[in-house]
Formats: sequence, C-alpha cells, structure tokens
Amino acid sequence: MKDIVGSKKMENGIVVFWDEGSEKKFDSFNYSELIDMRINALDLLDDFTAYSVDVKNHTIISKK
Repeated sequence: MKDIVGSKKMENGIVVFWDEGSEKKFDSFNYSELIDMRINALDLLDDFTAYSVDVKNHTIISKK
C-alpha cells in the first residue's frame, strides 16, 4: 500500500499520485472502477490523504 499524496480529476476518472523513493508515480481509475470499489470520487479529490493505493492490485483503499 502506498499513501496517496495527490489526486486530479480527468475527463473520465481520477488520477492518484504517490511517492516512490525520489519519484512521484501515478495511476488512473475511471469512475466505474471507483464505484465498484465503493470509493467516493469527490471525497478522493477533496481528502486524498484518507486513502491508500494498492499498486499491484490496482485498487484504492479507504483509511477511514
């Protein structure tokens, strides 16, 4: 699990960012994927620090 350090709204989903060493990595999730994971897209944009990303399984987990 990687702590999300930023998020950005895109045309059909949200991109999340995390730090890996000295690099900033990212992955994108479309709205359908977020709905399937029961992740509130607006909350992910407003309070991204409350979430982690599982890079290997391409999932977002709420820390709440």
